[in-house]
This record gives sequence, structure tokens and C-alpha cells, in this order.
Amino acid sequence: MKKIICFSLFILGISTQVTSQEQLLSPQNNPGNINLLKSETTKMSWFMVKDSIEIKIGDIFTKIKKGKDSVTIITTVVMKQSPSNWVDSTIVGTKNFKPIYHSSYNQQRDMVLQFGKKITGYYLDKQSDSKTKISEEVNEPFFDSNFYPQLLRILPLKNGYSKTISIFDYNPKSKIGVITATIKSTEVTTTKHNGKLKQVWKVVTTDEISNHTALITYYIDMSTRKLLKQELNLGARKMIMRLDE
Repeated sequence: MKKIICFSLFILGISTQVTSQEQLLSPQNNPGNINLLKSETTKMSWFMVKDSIEIKIGDIFTKIKKGKDSVTIITTVVMKQSPSNWVDSTIVGTKNFKPIYHSSYNQQRDMVLQFGKKITGYYLDKQSDSKTKISEEVNEPFFDSNFYPQLLRILPLKNGYSKTISIFDYNPKSKIGVITATIKSTEVTTTKHNGKLKQVWKVVTTDEISNHTALITYYIDMSTRKLLKQELNLGARKMIMRLDE
């Protein structure tokens, strides 16, 4: 009887492990609907909230180009008090959103990542004038950390939807490698956009990039899947990004 119980527990452990693996979203377990992602150019106004007063600090321009084999996303951040823009480019496969390329250029650092059997590229710290050659081996599937906010828009969202997403991020000051982003909750609600009430998916997320100290909330239009608003809560700090159209 003891052997039977031990064997049953062993099988149960395997089953639990497989279930856990199935729940982790990645290019190999990808329920995203590519038809919901459109080629588009959008602008979001970025505000810092202080004592309930919104102070504009910049604009975020996002260009999405959907091709036959790949999707290219170029994000340009224009800050009011910065002499140069922050430009991020991400390329993923159309079929399963597998990462192909990522680059990021700003005043503090430049970074380029090429995704293949190895992750190669470089990281240039402009403050210390030090350049690091990147060569990372990863044996598990993942999305590019810069793509997962777009992935949220095309998931099969519903009330109570919660998932963990496998992502790769390269940040010498935080973490390097495969980490996770978590959809903590999803619910239907309304938000005011251009003076009109819109029915939206309210998706609350956190991730290991911030060591789960930041909560990021996305308000996604239910009919168009456009991102209407994004809120970032980091302790006492709060920021809001709103779609201009």
C-alpha cells in the first residue's frame, strides 16, 4: 500500500509540474491571436501624478508594422527634459511571436540583441564608457520583454484571466536572463476616453524586472483592442499614459 501511495504522489507531482509548464505563456504555448494585432502608429501622452495633479513629462510614439513573416515594433519616447529621444526596436516572428531582434538607444546606454541559438549583441554603458559583449545561452522558450505589453492586447482575455509569461530581459543593473511577467487580474470595466465612456479590459500586471514592486495596469478597448490607457504604480510614485487620437 505504501508503494502505491508513493507512486501515486510521484505521478501527481509530474502532473502538477506539467500543468504548471502548460500555464506558462511562451512562443511554444501562445494563445495570442495575430489577427487582433494591426499595423498602426499611435501616440500616448505621458504624465506624472503628484498630489492628484497630472504633470506631462513626455510623449510615446509606437509604430507597428505587421509583415508576412515578422512584426516590427518601434517605440520612440520624447521626454520634455531630455536632449535626446529613447528609441526601442523589436522584431518578432508573425507565427508565434518568437524574438528575432531587439535594440534600445538612449542617453544612458545602447543595447542590441540578436536572438538565435544564442542571444548575442552588446551593451554600451555611456556613463562609464564600458561596452559588454553579450553571449547568452537559454534553454527555454520566452518572449522579448519589450513585446509582452503588445501580447496582452491579443490574448483571449476574460473576467478572472490570469497567466504567467516567460520573458527575456537584459539589464545589468537588475536582472539578466529569462524571468516572468504576471497577469494578476483581468476584469471588464469602463474608462473615460476623449469624453466618452469605453468598455475595456482592465489588466493588472507585475514582473520581475521591477522585482514585483511595480504594478502596471492596462486599459484595453474591448472592441478594437487598442491600448487606451496605462497606469504605473511604484510605491508613492504614479504615472499615467493616455492614447491621443
